[in-house]
Amino acid sequence: MLKIHFTGEDILRTRVAPTADPVWELVLSLHVLRGRNSDPLTSTWRRAVARDLRQDSASDQLRLLFALNPPRGYFPDFLTPYASRDGFEAGLDAVRSTPAQLLQRDLNLLAAETPLPSSAAALARGDAEALRHLADSMEQYRSLAISPYWGRIQAAVTADRTRRTRALLDGGVEGLLTSLRPAMRWEDGVLEVRDYPHSRELHLGGRGLLLVPSFFCASTPVALLDPELPPVLVYPVDRLGALASINGTAPGATSESLAALLGRTRAAVLQASGDGCTTGEVARRLDISAAAASQHATVLRNAGLLVSHRDRNTVLHTLTPLGRAVLDA
Repeated sequence: MLKIHFTGEDILRTRVAPTADPVWELVLSLHVLRGRNSDPLTSTWRRAVARDLRQDSASDQLRLLFALNPPRGYFPDFLTPYASRDGFEAGLDAVRSTPAQLLQRDLNLLAAETPLPSSAAALARGDAEALRHLADSMEQYRSLAISPYWGRIQAAVTADRTRRTRALLDGGVEGLLTSLRPAMRWEDGVLEVRDYPHSRELHLGGRGLLLVPSFFCASTPVALLDPELPPVLVYPVDRLGALASINGTAPGATSESLAALLGRTRAAVLQASGDGCTTGEVARRLDISAAAASQHATVLRNAGLLVSHRDRNTVLHTLTPLGRAVLDA
């Protein structure tokens, strides 16, 4: 069992990630892809990705990435940097700049449980070329296994985030933490993660906790091993409710008629703004640049479909009654 200890300050600093984390989803999807047990919730995805990997002859180039992510047990903390909350490129930049001492520590821990290829030695030394190769492998795997499904993954995560938002509004942070049952239990300032593979205690020490909802987090929530890193807890979304999101049509997917009227990306921006969304959040959800997200939002605002509110450096977009009517129709 994992026990996470909160102070009053930690409760104030606890929050839910604004969107699906692209690096966490990538890493955890590797575990699902190579898991021994058949998972009906991702069966179609697994078959399609395995086929694409064979057709693209990508397995050899991804050998080190696969070795760093065994189906079970420990995987290196450095693969899921805190910077990835700002998007995939920010996460990759952090991976490329991982200090050598952290690489060596993480890979020594992994090697104690899992055989590693010879190429891991250069990575453990902090070799710049080895880090670039690893980052390139992550980009290659993402293009095959994550990007084609990103909108659907995001839909499942957004649905969970809406649920947590309601729990927060109704019951404060304690209501939010209580809503994480049954996988977790909140009681007397301690969040207990049941069925955790190792007995651990994590004291947040005033840093707060970032909760990251994830589609590819298969069952048990995941925390980083190093207690000195910014505290993150990745937890699974309702995968049964998200079945269609990965194996078929995404719930709330942009309709063909709306896409034909507005253009597919602009229609997706309108849909993303349904519950209120900042420009940065729109960009991350749709995997487009912030400039493109802002441009599309401007067109929709000029058409009377969105209203935008600026708060310092952030712009929040919400639907007007007309925008809601267009989306609902």
